[in-house]
Amino acid sequence: MKDLRNLKRAAETLRTKIRRADYLYYVKSDPELSDREYDRLMDALRTLESRFPELVTPDSPTQRVSGGLLSALPPVRHIQRMRSLENTYSINELEEWYRRISKSLNLAPVPLFAELKIDGVSASLIYERGRLHRGATRGDGETGEEVTAGLKTIRAIPLRMHGANPPDLIEIRGEVFMPKDVFASVNREKRQKGEKPFANPRNAASGSLKLLDPRTIAARRLRFFVHSCGHASHAVFSSQSQFFEWARHHGFAVNPHACSCLTLKEAREFCATWQEQRDSLPYEVDGVVVKVDPFSLQEQLGATSKYPRWAVAYKFPARRATTRVEKIEFGVGRTGIITPVAVLDPVECGGVNITRATLHNFDEVTRLDIREGDYVLIERAGDVIPKIIKVLTSRRPKNARPVSTPKRCPVDGSKIVREEGVYLYCVNPNCPARLARSLIHFASRPAMDIEGLGEKAVKELIERRLVTHLSDLYRLSRADLLQLPLFQRTRAENLLRAIEESKSRPLSRFIYALGIRHVGERTAFLLAVRFGSLRRLQSASREELSRLDEIGPVIARSVAEFFHAKSTRELIGAFHAAGLNPRQEGALPEGTLSGKTVVFTGELAQLTRSQAAQEVRRRGGHAVSQVSRKTDYVVAGKNPGSKYRKALDYGLSILREQDFLDLLRTPEPR
Repeated sequence: MKDLRNLKRAAETLRTKIRRADYLYYVKSDPELSDREYDRLMDALRTLESRFPELVTPDSPTQRVSGGLLSALPPVRHIQRMRSLENTYSINELEEWYRRISKSLNLAPVPLFAELKIDGVSASLIYERGRLHRGATRGDGETGEEVTAGLKTIRAIPLRMHGANPPDLIEIRGEVFMPKDVFASVNREKRQKGEKPFANPRNAASGSLKLLDPRTIAARRLRFFVHSCGHASHAVFSSQSQFFEWARHHGFAVNPHACSCLTLKEAREFCATWQEQRDSLPYEVDGVVVKVDPFSLQEQLGATSKYPRWAVAYKFPARRATTRVEKIEFGVGRTGIITPVAVLDPVECGGVNITRATLHNFDEVTRLDIREGDYVLIERAGDVIPKIIKVLTSRRPKNARPVSTPKRCPVDGSKIVREEGVYLYCVNPNCPARLARSLIHFASRPAMDIEGLGEKAVKELIERRLVTHLSDLYRLSRADLLQLPLFQRTRAENLLRAIEESKSRPLSRFIYALGIRHVGERTAFLLAVRFGSLRRLQSASREELSRLDEIGPVIARSVAEFFHAKSTRELIGAFHAAGLNPRQEGALPEGTLSGKTVVFTGELAQLTRSQAAQEVRRRGGHAVSQVSRKTDYVVAGKNPGSKYRKALDYGLSILREQDFLDLLRTPEPR
């Protein structure tokens, strides 16, 4: 009896957590759990109830498709139940599903159809004699909310079907979604108004569709892709692939990447391809839906009370996960900026084990109200960098204390100052943490290109105090290096040779290597060709610098303050004494790419990205990282990403690597 009470208590705890997650996700559009965590709760409850059927209650989340109804929207009962899909999280699980259906059908291979799983909101459209009669959300699978007015604002949904002889009655199902660029714009507007931004595009689409004002919904620029047919008064297609062709012909938008797969291998390849390329799409996808293609075979397989047996969702590695903040550390970068970093209990997110997440600045710490011991929701999106998007204050330990802003540098105790509103800086240029990162940057390929001076070597040089300033690199001897465990004779000689060769680098690369705040490769090049020598650059005033093209007041101030500082004068003097006096002859080149803006995407085979950018600058062009409508050329290497697709959308000139190399060989004008 006691065991049964414990089991009932465990089941009810799971139900409570799931109901709360449903409410926060569907009704409040403010989720706390990742999809994977939610699925784990449901799997645990389902397993418990299947082993002990007496625990099942009529209101258990396992007895319906999860969802919530908003009372402001009238309910609509679906013609046929809108079932959810069974999820798989690995190729092995996908293969197991295929083995089950193949065995059940006694058929191999089974014809399949694969389509991207759009991360949006499911909707049902009822057409009577070709005209849109009613639209509804999925709701709980049996009953949804009527959102006809909102759906009519979506231009991808035809109010009247194209073509002749439409069915008397047909239910079209699909996904309403918000493109990434629209999502960014909507959230930017919400922040400007002081409103809470949407958590992700899916919540933005859901929240927008359920607004009562169609004009506001229209301004959100939602999109719609058809994915299935729920009911038709008479058969006009006999397979999923035929349905997609029929839908296209009748004016519906279907995902252009969907395709028939004759074998399981083709379906696996489709999943692997889009798992790798998902970030190149202008909308969010969280997996691939694989369906048995012929409807006759779908009917043979049937459905469980919750899932169709003939379809499965292959979920990509989760972009979100929940974990605990073990502690909050303060890191010091090469420019002196102090960055708070959350050290996390290890958690898998997006296929990678995450242990740390930057908090950017102390205003962000205050905004999140993050504390050591907190549970947090993290996200790892296309930029790869893990980000904390929410603190789960409902799970906060009672003894958690707010983070104190440091008063001194956490590494060497030096004075710190607040600049640019939100950033704290260590003012000591010789802070060990600043020095280590400065050395790594100084030796990097776009800078002085000192091969062999990596993180381990830098760490040993600083710990043995062989290098306490950047200029000390040029005083190192073979005897110095042989003291270090990392260096043997050959390695020491190679590093000394690389250091000596770096003395011949042009002024532009030396300026970039100094790590001046706000000064990238392009700005360093402009400064070098304008002033020609360090002596002239050091004497330039802020006003003189700000008059230069492409040099704004922020960069002018940063450069002037850097070169007028006593510590910089001493550093430059030490470089001169060590034999460095870099120069840059000539004015800005007027070449084949003069005034042109070039963006690189994908893997180049014959040049590194840095070398290609230098070739552009040598010919008077601008090598930049972001695509805009003003971009002149996009150079696409192997496996190009989202920049390539944006270039296609904008109708820009796209060059393959060989085209770019041919352009570089074009004779310069005399």
